Amino acid sequence: MVKAKKQKEKIEKGEEEKGKQGEAAGEAAEEKKGKKKAEGDLQELPSKHKQLLVPLDEYVKNAVHLGTKVIMPDMRRYVYRRRADGLAILNTDMIDEQLRKACALLSKYDPKDVVVACKRESGWKAAQLFSSVTGIRIFTKKYPAGIITNPALKDFFEPSLVIVCDPWLDKNALHDAAITKLPVIGLCDSNNLVRDITLVVPCNNKSEKSLGLIFFVFAREYCKTRGLPFKQKLEQYTGEEK
Repeated sequence: MVKAKKQKEKIEKGEEEKGKQGEAAGEAAEEKKGKKKAEGDLQELPSKHKQLLVPLDEYVKNAVHLGTKVIMPDMRRYVYRRRADGLAILNTDMIDEQLRKACALLSKYDPKDVVVACKRESGWKAAQLFSSVTGIRIFTKKYPAGIITNPALKDFFEPSLVIVCDPWLDKNALHDAAITKLPVIGLCDSNNLVRDITLVVPCNNKSEKSLGLIFFVFAREYCKTRGLPFKQKLEQYTGEEK
């Protein structure tokens, strides 16, 4: 009887182990399925243009199309769909189209007439690279409030175009631009308000790679249009240069 009891316990233990292995295999299968679904989701991203400013896979690789779980009404038009986890997926065609318009607008101005505000640290390196090749003034870390509205300030200057990397973080620059009625190019994520923004560039404005790609395109197109030398690589801007 004792022998039969031990045998029963052994069988039950074996079944328990088998069950755990089955669960582990199931989880692995689900993870694999999830990865395939994500890859499929990326393949579904629209790409009507035959010639994008950068290849579609670069937009995806650098997460330019990834928004947030919050979608503001004014940004809804730029959202392609929501991912299963609630994250907004921005329309890559519209990203490219708006980025193209922004490049065209930017190229109309001399370097001395443009100012960029980028308070978010993940954009500092790319903004500095952009400035080094274009000669355009940038403010990282902190934008000096009133510098373009108060003539009494020592460093006062009068730009003709303002670029903000996040309408919320760079609200002081946006506020000054609104007071002086200057056109503003705004890099806007799905959770941003677009009030006082003249031209919206929908994008992930939080990651180093995404901001790097945007500034790379700005720099390349500005230099191309204005006949300036440009030898920088995308990897320098996105932090992937070895």
